[in-house]
Amino acid sequence: MSDVIAAAPLVRIRALRKSFADHLVLGGIDFDVAPSQVVVVIGPSGSGKSTFLRCCNGLEVPESGSVEICGRMLVNNGQRLPEAELDLLRQEVGMVFQSFNLFPHLSVLGNISLGPRKLRGLSRVDADNEALALLKKVGLVEKAYAMPASLSGGQKQRVAIARALAMKPRVMLFDEPTSALDPELVGEVLQVMKLLASEGMTMMVVTHEMDFAREVGDVVVVMDGGVIIESGPPETIFTNPVEDRTRLFLQAVLTRA
Repeated sequence: MSDVIAAAPLVRIRALRKSFADHLVLGGIDFDVAPSQVVVVIGPSGSGKSTFLRCCNGLEVPESGSVEICGRMLVNNGQRLPEAELDLLRQEVGMVFQSFNLFPHLSVLGNISLGPRKLRGLSRVDADNEALALLKKVGLVEKAYAMPASLSGGQKQRVAIARALAMKPRVMLFDEPTSALDPELVGEVLQVMKLLASEGMTMMVVTHEMDFAREVGDVVVVMDGGVIIESGPPETIFTNPVEDRTRLFLQAVLTRA
């Protein structure tokens, strides 16, 4: 786990509420994420985890409450940043989804270097050099000129992580990044995420990988019914949870594992 330095939160969430039609998905979330902290969000399916994460980069707009991230008020009582400012903020907040969302017509190198060229103004040479360094970090430098269709799922997800890192984000959001992978490919993606955590990257991770949560998380957040039912260090959550609902959830998922 990373050593978390006491500092102003990079993510500050207050009274977050979100509904889809008549269904309340988030029922009032208050939470802070400190710089270099790894926050792992767990809970049963349908508990609001992914919606919570998507509210942190403006993909979902809550009806009420606020999200402040990287010093900017992303959303406040239903009002989101204007699109131009939102694009700037998203350069500081990388997101990796369940599906890889790579551009199929671009090589691996092209996928990673496109954003820095278009949004950070880098030359092709500089963007390609940065992309190659990131591919080395995720263990895929030999795939630089491959097309996405030739990659395994685990390789595609590692490229997606490298592409997010190419924008030099201050916060990384991961929405169940291994859920679409075959079991034997999960480890290679988690290894990259562990490396990022060890380097001090601020991360919010929605996952069903309990070993990752226990090993890498600084804070484990347990959600159910659209609210945080408890949070704390992994050694507390996994060995001595306060809430019966947490205990039942962990018993179910750990038994399946």
